[in-house]
Amino acid sequence: MRCPFCGSEDTQVKDSRPVEDATVIRRRRQCAACGARYTTFERVQLRDLVVVKKDQRRVPFDREKLARSIRIATRKRGIGEEQIERIVNGIVRRLETAGESEVPSPRIGELTMESLAKLDEVAYVRFASVYRDFANARDFDEFIRHLPEAEDHLP
Repeated sequence: MRCPFCGSEDTQVKDSRPVEDATVIRRRRQCAACGARYTTFERVQLRDLVVVKKDQRRVPFDREKLARSIRIATRKRGIGEEQIERIVNGIVRRLETAGESEVPSPRIGELTMESLAKLDEVAYVRFASVYRDFANARDFDEFIRHLPEAEDHLP
């Protein structure tokens, strides 16, 4: 592992421990050349996923982009980074075990909406507003009216 500070390849693992339900290994490393310490994470990758966009472009799956969009939807909702990581891990696991290396972008959006619906209703609506490209308040109203429990909460 190359040191991110000085570029030396002479680094040592000082500590390793499982995190996130033992699906990830967290390693504390130290560079022998400059003495800097840093953390790396190691996770199993079953296959390289390629996302097929709506315009048919193919781009490599970006786990951090998915996490970022979930963080935006859950901002100020009291949802911790660990919960977000669990959602991302679950989505990635489902995509990898589906057997296909090319995944349509709408599939990722639907899996994300499904996960957020179980976690937090507001985050679910926020994500849906971007994913489904809401244009005005009526789009929100229409979407909310079709939520499973919406009938109980409407005047």
